[in-house]
Amino acid sequence: MLCPPRAAARSTLRARLRTVRGYSFVELLVVSAILLVLASAVLPLSKVTTQRQREAELRRALREMRTAIDRHKDSVDLGVIGGTNVEAGSEGYPPDLETLVEGVEVLNDASGRKLRFLRRIPFDPMTQSTEWGLRSYQDEPDSTSWGGDSVYDVYTESNATALDGTTYSEW
Repeated sequence: MLCPPRAAARSTLRARLRTVRGYSFVELLVVSAILLVLASAVLPLSKVTTQRQREAELRRALREMRTAIDRHKDSVDLGVIGGTNVEAGSEGYPPDLETLVEGVEVLNDASGRKLRFLRRIPFDPMTQSTEWGLRSYQDEPDSTSWGGDSVYDVYTESNATALDGTTYSEW
């Protein structure tokens, strides 16, 4: 017996509805829970990665300034700069960080050429500023106050703890 056309259309529609299924609410909850667990695992990892990048920037900035201080000292020791440019008792170290940026006049050069050691004072990624802790040659090695005579060493003023357990100000 032949089915009327409307009945055939209804049975075809029912068959399609049975084969085309969506996701159930429970399946959506399970997938959401899995995504939540994965996202919560990624967040601490991204914080550690950010801290590692800031620590690498701090190491680079400290190395750059310490190298500039050493180059200034070497230039004084070699007689390239000196005379009235270097204060007595400074042991040949620069009086401040700005001197490394502004430069010092070269001895025996009539043109007034200046020898610069830094392009700019580096940014401290831990304190978000260009202010650094300074030590002079006359200060104690663990001193936190600057004597003001010369710049022998620099350190960050942040007391936060690094990933390796040390404080940044000890670097």
